[in-house]
Parts: sequence; structure tokens; C-alpha cells
Amino acid sequence: MRNFGGIVLLLGVLGFFYASAQLDKYDPVPMGKSIGESLEYPAGKWEMVRYGSLGAAGFGLLMALFPKGR
Repeated sequence: MRNFGGIVLLLGVLGFFYASAQLDKYDPVPMGKSIGESLEYPAGKWEMVRYGSLGAAGFGLLMALFPKGR
């Protein structure tokens, strides 16, 4: 599980930085839009990918630190 956690952590961090780079190419989502409405814009989609990658990195960190549970 420690190896799996390390791989997920690495993929999450790389995905976060890739999504951040892609996010810079688009105009920001207008203020006042809900999450569902923001997904209609390319910047909103990349923002969700960024948050998902951050979540995956956090999960990978937990798996790397606590492989058997405690």
C-alpha cells in the first residue's frame, strides 16, 4: 500500500500542476456562478480537475503514511 500511496500522491501533484497550467490559458469563471454552472466554462472544468487532483494527492499521502491503518 505504501507504493500505491506514493504513486497516487505523485499523480495527484502532477495533475494539480498540469491543471493549474491549463487554467491560466482561459478566462476566469464569472462571479456568482454555482458549481454546476461553472462547469460550462473551460476554466471551471480545469478548476474541478485541480481540486480532484489535490484530493487524490491527499489520499495518496494518507496511504503512504498509514499503509496498514492505525
